[in-house]
Amino acid sequence: MTEGRIVKISGPLVIAEGMAGSKMYDVVRVGQKRLIGEIIELRGDRASIQVYEETSGLGPGEPVVSTGWPLSVELGPGLVTSIFDGIQRPLNVLKDESGDFIARGIDVPGLDHSKKWDFVPRVKVGDSVAPGDILGTVRESEIIEHRVMVPPGVAPGAVLEIKAGPATVDDVIATIDAGGAKATVTMLQRWPVRRGRPYREKLSPEAPMITGQRVVDTFFPIAKGGTACVPGPFGSGKTVIQHQLAKWSDAEIIVFIGCGERGNEMTDVLLEFPELTDPTTGKPLMERTVLVANTSNMPVAAREASIYTGITLAEYYRDMGYTVALMADSTSRWAEALREISGRLEEMPGEEGYPAYLGSRAAEFYERAGRVVCLGSDGREGALSAIGAVSPPGGDLSEPVTQATLRIVKVFWGLDDRLAARKHFPAINWLTSYSLYAERLGDYLAEQVGRDFAELRESAMSILQQEAELQEIVRLVGIDALSARQRLVLETAKSLREDFLYQSAFHEVDSYCSMKKQYRLLRVILMLHQAALRAVEAGAPLQPILDMPVKQAIARARFIPEDRLDDFGDIEARVKAEMPKVGG
Repeated sequence: MTEGRIVKISGPLVIAEGMAGSKMYDVVRVGQKRLIGEIIELRGDRASIQVYEETSGLGPGEPVVSTGWPLSVELGPGLVTSIFDGIQRPLNVLKDESGDFIARGIDVPGLDHSKKWDFVPRVKVGDSVAPGDILGTVRESEIIEHRVMVPPGVAPGAVLEIKAGPATVDDVIATIDAGGAKATVTMLQRWPVRRGRPYREKLSPEAPMITGQRVVDTFFPIAKGGTACVPGPFGSGKTVIQHQLAKWSDAEIIVFIGCGERGNEMTDVLLEFPELTDPTTGKPLMERTVLVANTSNMPVAAREASIYTGITLAEYYRDMGYTVALMADSTSRWAEALREISGRLEEMPGEEGYPAYLGSRAAEFYERAGRVVCLGSDGREGALSAIGAVSPPGGDLSEPVTQATLRIVKVFWGLDDRLAARKHFPAINWLTSYSLYAERLGDYLAEQVGRDFAELRESAMSILQQEAELQEIVRLVGIDALSARQRLVLETAKSLREDFLYQSAFHEVDSYCSMKKQYRLLRVILMLHQAALRAVEAGAPLQPILDMPVKQAIARARFIPEDRLDDFGDIEARVKAEMPKVGG
């Protein structure tokens, strides 16, 4: 254990000397109050330490003690349903111990070490096990089975002892003959947050993560194990979109990181999530959710750590074979924390004052997402999808954080404040957004949803792009200058915008839309378009086509419940029945 003395204090940055023998990213205890910090730079026997708590009142000469261990999180039963701060201190325990404001120097373990869990073994004495093999399970919540694994680093060997029944996370539940030495296994693992957890093999993403949001699933899908960026100015709906994804996506585990967001927004999350019902099980959504809350008034250094804390928790559940979705809101605040710490270290600034390593740090974070073959002999697969919100100042997408993120992620959901101002939600701009997974997921969607799904998607996107061009003409010379065919394009584009792309997050039916329903709704809109084009080309007048009664049924089709998708067949029949009358 190394002990030094404080020589300089600059906000969250503390310089200590006499720290020879310490290592980068070692956790240290700073001052008489034993504040938690982390070494981020070493020069000789001087260490630069970012402190995760308020440093007011610290003075030169106070002691700094290195623990010799990097910043790590506790992994085990009890993570799901919990709300942590940026360094995995449970907020409910902090409140009980120190009140509404976190006392400095308070040291609380991430997991409850006194609670007993009913451990059910999956192996027996004499079985051979290796790192990643599942030894047994505990019921972590009503909908999540926690799989207790052999930790990485334990040599393969035979099970010498396995225990069943109630046990705390510290109790030994198995003993393994690890290469001639006895290795004891508990339900608790500790893992450094800045190091990705190991896996056997990384796989290419092949299946979409179904979110229930039409603009996402149909036009800009994200794969399970994929990465996405949600940039947008203030008020454009970033947080609402992430709430929708957390509630409706088919991921089995949700990890939500509130990184530097305003306290009132984070309060909404903390109050709302426990009240939400998981639509697939009918149980509270929190029973498969982990929240990491680090608001803008919390210490800036902890904001930088919260991203790594959250993704390490997500990797742990991925290793069990779960599909995990991680929401980070917002990575811009994380980057601002990097910028502040870098400035205090007097590092050479890059663009707009951000450190030169901004891009590599962002890449390190997003590269930890992916679909993998987990450690273990059963060949199970897990997937971790990472979705990061970005808050560019003034909505300027050319700023460094957005650009660094776009160079890494495969999906770009560009939010538009003009759409939000028109109350069009989700306010994802269909002309600027993109997904590099769309083509790769085409075969899956063709088999599972509809053979012509990709063709319908392309046709709809073409119509929306034509609309943008035609609106320029309309603004210049008026709508009367357009041909009947062009008028139909505008009418269908309006239907796509209002009846398909628009989706109410607060409507009990429209809030979620299955892939089958998305396909049927898109097909009926484009079916009407194609039938109208044929009628116009056959000489039918335009106005009766624009006034067809079936258009009202199509406008209401997004409110058709999931158990009545056959109603779309009735609407399609009406399109066919009404169109010949118009065509005469």
